[in-house]
Amino acid sequence: MVLLLEEVFRTEGVPEFTFVAPPNYSEILLDIRRSGKPVVLEGQSGTGKTTCVKRIVAELGDGLQTEYLTARNPVHVSRIETIVQQHLTGRFVIDDFHRLSQPLQEQIANVAKLSAELGDEADLPKLIIIGINQVGSALIQLVPDIAKRTGIHRISPGRKADIAELVESGCSSLNVKIVNSDAIYNESRGDYWLTQQLCQSICISSNVTQTQEDIKSIEFNIDEIRQRVVERLRAAYYPAVKEFCRGRRFRPSNDPYFKLLREVGQQESSIVDLTEMANAVPTVRGSINNIKDYRLQILIESKPLVATHFYYNTDTKTFAIEDPALFYFIKHLDWNQLRQDCGFRESSDDYQFDVALSFAGENRELAQHIYEGLRTLDVTVFYDAMFEANYLGKAWSAQFAEIFGKSSRYVVCLLDQNHANKIWPTFEREVFSPRVASASVIPIFLDKTKFVGIPQDIVGIPFTFDPTLPDWRTRADSEIIYKLIDKLSA
Repeated sequence: MVLLLEEVFRTEGVPEFTFVAPPNYSEILLDIRRSGKPVVLEGQSGTGKTTCVKRIVAELGDGLQTEYLTARNPVHVSRIETIVQQHLTGRFVIDDFHRLSQPLQEQIANVAKLSAELGDEADLPKLIIIGINQVGSALIQLVPDIAKRTGIHRISPGRKADIAELVESGCSSLNVKIVNSDAIYNESRGDYWLTQQLCQSICISSNVTQTQEDIKSIEFNIDEIRQRVVERLRAAYYPAVKEFCRGRRFRPSNDPYFKLLREVGQQESSIVDLTEMANAVPTVRGSINNIKDYRLQILIESKPLVATHFYYNTDTKTFAIEDPALFYFIKHLDWNQLRQDCGFRESSDDYQFDVALSFAGENRELAQHIYEGLRTLDVTVFYDAMFEANYLGKAWSAQFAEIFGKSSRYVVCLLDQNHANKIWPTFEREVFSPRVASASVIPIFLDKTKFVGIPQDIVGIPFTFDPTLPDWRTRADSEIIYKLIDKLSA
């Protein structure tokens, strides 16, 4: 029988000739076969969770219709809501569970609990839930007593023997022999999708597009195959990667998203805890802390192309690249070229804040307006009222010395007599005054008070702040905020 290359080494759909069952395949089959029992499959992208379920359903051949739904499709989400609200009967696979809203996750968990408790005694949906790492743990937290009655399975990347079996099955179907197939495992690290893609590219490199009449030996250079794969993926993924790296509002110095993605590309897993990464990698700590609490989620929500390819949970600080093809593409990007294509300036500095605001309490209303205006324009600002919880139990003096001395790109200080007379503003001023020489202090002069360490001829922004005037916010926008944005964009 003559088979086509794309039928054998499949990069889309369920592989017919090269499927490799995970070690816990039979356990998963038993739980899926048992009516009523909820099943959870978790694991990183590329481990074949959905493929495994489809293979089991096909093997069961029990005539029970199975409906496949994904949280990525709004129509499917509406259908999921109907299923759990009306307790429709049938077998339903809910993929990308982690992308559903918290209320809908809770509804699904409650239906799963009922199904687990009542089993065959009630006509309830048979739920098969698929998601990234620890989705089973998350489900249990939603309904704590569900654990014992739910089949929770983790599918891990393929072992060396599994990948060897996949490659050999494909080679047998095509009547070819791939020399040095161990290099495929070393490159894919057990990722089933990537193994299929590599094998397909290796065969193409030797003009093998279908089953050979006579056995054919294929040699390859893994560096060349890697380049082939990356180039094939470029058109599909480069625009999304560039869109992510440039952030919500592009500025040549606004590159924390770029630094985050570059670091993720150096990890073994495509799912990372940003808090752990920030603590473990000092070179990107500032960039990650800069965006993980607020800005990253806003970026993903504001750009559909980015939302399609990247996932972020602000509660758990979990960032994920769910498409194994995209993760492989990111791992082998030319980051210097991407930096140029994005329009970023070369910089080795990694700041936690674009701007740190220094002010006296009498000018808090103006400071808060500046903070809110800059934040809306995707600028990360240290404004003390928004970070008090972060520093509970720590000495303000040590934190301010770090923030105003090192971890902010610019210090914006609201200078007046109050700033000169108050203890904390004076301390902050002592910290940031040495930075005046590097032009990283931007004074906003609210009166004519003179300050030691801040030359009278320094270029700043004069501003008359009178909160009783109705137009002060409009003037602050044009005279302060927009000028600061121009400076940050220069």
